[in-house]
Amino acid sequence: MTETKSEWNSRSAFILAMIGSAVGLGNIWRFPNVLYSNGGGSFMIPYIVSIFLLGISFVLVEYAVGFRFKRSLARILFTISKKLEPVAWFVLFVVFLITTYYVCVVGWDLIYVVLSFTKGWGANPDLYFANNVLHATDSVSGIFTIVPNVLVSIFIIWFIAWFINKRELNNGIGKVSQILLPLLCIMVVAIVGFSLTLPGASIGYTQILTPDWSALGNAEVWLAAFGQIVFSLSLGMAIAMTYASYLPKGSRLVDNAVIVAFSNSGFEVFNSIGIFSILGFMTLTSGIPFNELVTEGSGLAFVVFPQVFNTMGPASYIIGPLFFLCILFAGITSVIALLEGVCYSISEKFLISREKTATAVCIVGFCISIIFATGLGSTILGVFDSYLNNFALLLGILLECVIFGWIYKFDNLIETLNENSNIKVGRLWKIVIKYILPICIFFLWIQGVYNDLNFQDPLSITIRVILTVALIIFPIIFTKLPAKNKHYYDV
Repeated sequence: MTETKSEWNSRSAFILAMIGSAVGLGNIWRFPNVLYSNGGGSFMIPYIVSIFLLGISFVLVEYAVGFRFKRSLARILFTISKKLEPVAWFVLFVVFLITTYYVCVVGWDLIYVVLSFTKGWGANPDLYFANNVLHATDSVSGIFTIVPNVLVSIFIIWFIAWFINKRELNNGIGKVSQILLPLLCIMVVAIVGFSLTLPGASIGYTQILTPDWSALGNAEVWLAAFGQIVFSLSLGMAIAMTYASYLPKGSRLVDNAVIVAFSNSGFEVFNSIGIFSILGFMTLTSGIPFNELVTEGSGLAFVVFPQVFNTMGPASYIIGPLFFLCILFAGITSVIALLEGVCYSISEKFLISREKTATAVCIVGFCISIIFATGLGSTILGVFDSYLNNFALLLGILLECVIFGWIYKFDNLIETLNENSNIKVGRLWKIVIKYILPICIFFLWIQGVYNDLNFQDPLSITIRVILTVALIIFPIIFTKLPAKNKHYYDV
């Protein structure tokens, strides 16, 4: 096989793929809780600052690096310094492990897409989710009990991801993004429009309009804003860098980055209006205080919202499926983006075809995901999520900040960004990347490590030790394996 380079066939394909990669589960079920818990309307100030200071700034780094080198993350870091290739495989392995449990969550949602047409979760969604969907248990022996419905749903999501990623760039990721993202936006507009007509909607959406100005003096609120942008825009996960490497000459990088960042943020703010309005309706009809309904993660999607749909009446048979389809579409576009960077680095180094690489990665990923389709799966998933996001991913982003801000010739990135863009960057952006951004990421990482240390039970400690060993060994193995690509070591 000879080395070939894929390229986007249109600017819209790239932008929609990038927005699709950013719009994921975090936008739908993480942001509303972060917004409500950190000052309501006043949170928008640190949030907007974070978009410019952290989000757009780091996305620009990834765009510039990917576009300038036209290579995978592993090959880019090797080109900068031979000693840096393990860092790339560390980041890629973290991303791959995140994908293995992310697929499981999307699989749960697939189950709820089916259930939503008949409200199959019954009168007690909380009990149904724990007992009928997850078959959750705290016993370690639960790892030997397979949950068939979860296993099947996980297989379906992996199959969909494989079917998309194995195809040529524009026929796979490009085409799917151009179909799913517009559909996702139409469904969200429909849900938000309907939610605003519900009695009690104002109880919810006024939470966004009612600021707690004292929150602005709280450092944790600012860290929450930075953290939301990191996870919402999928910073440091090799997605933006990989997608940008497929851009043709003459692309307006800065303009594209601004469009993607604000489209993503606009989506999650607009979506929050709908979610808050629906929760306001639930507060009015059930008497449950609003603050008890606003949660994040699976609790909001698979427990609170089914409770809402149970009280909504006939309209819930339309809004319910639309809601869970939104999560499904957002999840799929994120999964294929997470896999692309991993597949590209493996394919480029070992000269394996796109189809064979996607097949191998998806098979291995599915085998790992089986762990989450057990009775103990949801517990293991929680440990994976906390450790990989709070410790490993933020560490990888911090290392990337240092590499591209201090080791690489930074002025080359400014030149690349400004060459064709209408919006220019300069000295201020350089200061942000070299000084402000690493400090922000460092404090986020310290906070993440502190939060992760709350897991002190033997099972979570064992899982974290296994993950730590794996995150050391596998990057070294992939670094040491000789490249089949004769141009891989060209500097």
